[in-house]
Amino acid sequence: MFNLFLLDLSPLKPELGLIFWTTVIFLAVWFILGRAAFGPIQNALKKRENDIQDSIDEAKRVKQEMADLQANNQQLLAEAREERTKMLREAEQQASEIIAAAKDEAKVAAQKVAADAKRDIENMRQAAIVDLKQQVGTMAVDIAEKVLRRELEDKPSQEGFVNDLVAKLN
Repeated sequence: MFNLFLLDLSPLKPELGLIFWTTVIFLAVWFILGRAAFGPIQNALKKRENDIQDSIDEAKRVKQEMADLQANNQQLLAEAREERTKMLREAEQQASEIIAAAKDEAKVAAQKVAADAKRDIENMRQAAIVDLKQQVGTMAVDIAEKVLRRELEDKPSQEGFVNDLVAKLN
């Protein structure tokens, strides 16, 4: 057992057997690890890399969709504003047209009322004139009748009256 302590096992001066066995053990461990650990680790890393790339691609796609939706929303909002402005303009135009039509109708109605009033006034005036003429005619006939009765009673005054009337006519 003392020989074991006498052996010079210096790592700085390896022997050929140590190098051989170290290489064989290293290759065996490398082979076992390669089969048992490196393959699954490499597959897991590739799967993780693919998952990360898919997530990045999905995020880019979602970001693009969000940008498209936002642009679409902005466009819809602009169209809605334009439509609202157009509807307000149309409503104002219709209100103006309705007001103008109402003014025209009121003007026509006022003219009709004025014309009807003028016609009624003219009819009433004509009726009053006819009535007045009838009353004046009746009064003239009554007066003439009374005058003639008085005059016919006296023959000399009757001749004087006729002569006066003839003189006034010339």
